Amino acid sequence: MTSYLPPSERIWWKVPVGKQEIIWIGIALVWCLIMFFMMPYWHVFGKQNLSNEAYQTTPAKFQARVDEMVAKYQVGEEAGIPIVKPPVGSDVYLLGRLWQWYPILELEKDKSYRIHISSMDWQHGFSLQPVNINLQIVPGYEMVVTMTPDQAGDYAIVCNEYCGIGHHSMLGKIYVKEN
Repeated sequence: MTSYLPPSERIWWKVPVGKQEIIWIGIALVWCLIMFFMMPYWHVFGKQNLSNEAYQTTPAKFQARVDEMVAKYQVGEEAGIPIVKPPVGSDVYLLGRLWQWYPILELEKDKSYRIHISSMDWQHGFSLQPVNINLQIVPGYEMVVTMTPDQAGDYAIVCNEYCGIGHHSMLGKIYVKEN
């Protein structure tokens, strides 16, 4: 007889369940129900999960849109990466590629923008810090998020999906300025 086989003369479903086990099963069931009903609440009122859209695209098409936006709205350059200040309410394009977010965005506080994000090569993670907005960015798709920055400051974009040897250096920036 081994320790992982029950005695052959005992039928396991006829053995009475202990009181402590019933209490733990009840606690687990109540917790599952609480979490089930909190998920829709968090989605609507939690300000954590963005409602976003996804569209199919090609890297070449998306690159052309990014280049067009940079040509129209570039206001400066930082470390060889253009700083772009698009008009309020416009479509803004952000490109992820090994190992860079392109371009740097300059947005206005309390104004809305539609941010289009896509990858040129691998799956990347878009994590806007310190506000904890997280998206998966996949080649062939553009994620569209409507953002209204409510605090001025400098925000970092971190890739949170491992994308190769330079993953640790894949950082981008968004500057939010007062009106």
